Amino acid sequence: MTAAVRLGDVGSNESGVTLVEFALLAPVFMILLMGMFDVAHTLYMEAALEGVVQKTARDSSIQDNNTAAGQAALDATITAQVKRLDNVAVVTPTRLYYKDYADAARQYEPFSDANGDGKCDNNESYTDENGNGVWDAQLGTNSGGAQDKTLYKVTVTYPRLFPMAGLIGLPKTVTLMAETVLAVQPYADQVTYSSTPQTLHCS
Repeated sequence: MTAAVRLGDVGSNESGVTLVEFALLAPVFMILLMGMFDVAHTLYMEAALEGVVQKTARDSSIQDNNTAAGQAALDATITAQVKRLDNVAVVTPTRLYYKDYADAARQYEPFSDANGDGKCDNNESYTDENGNGVWDAQLGTNSGGAQDKTLYKVTVTYPRLFPMAGLIGLPKTVTLMAETVLAVQPYADQVTYSSTPQTLHCS
C-alpha cells in the first residue's frame, strides 16, 4: 500500500512543470519580442528619416543652399541627425534636377512604347526635352538652376538590431529611402532646357 501511494504521488507531482513550460516557450517569446522591437525601430527610423528629408529638402531649395558648399552642409546635417538614431548607419544623399514636376515624377523623356518593353527602341518616337538628340531613361541632371524641380533622395543602410533576423530569412541590414521634390528658388528664367523640344525617333 505504501509503494502504491508513493507511485501515485510521483504520478501526480507537478513540481517543476512551470520551469519546463517556460523553457519551451521562452525562446519563441524572445524571438517574437525581438521581432517586434526590430519592426518598431524600423518604423521609427523611417518616420524620422521622412521628417528630416522634408526639412532638409526645403532648405536645399533655397538658391543660397544650392551651391556645392551649401548642399554639403545640408547633407552633413541630415547625416548627423540620422546618426543620432543609429551611429553606424550609412547615409547616402543624392539630388537630381528636372524641368518640371511632371518630369520629376516620370524621370524619363516621354516616348511611344509601341512594343511595351519599357524602353525607347525600334524607331519609337520620343520627345527630346533636353535637346541632346538621344532618349534619356534618366531625365534628371546633376546640376540645376532657378525654377528647376529638385528630386532629393536619401538612402540609409544600417545593421538590424538583433543578429537573429537571419534565422527567419530576413537580411542582416535594413535599407530605408526617403525622397521629395521641391522647386529651386528664386523663380528666375530657366536656361538649361530647350524651349522647343523636338520629336525624334529611337534607333
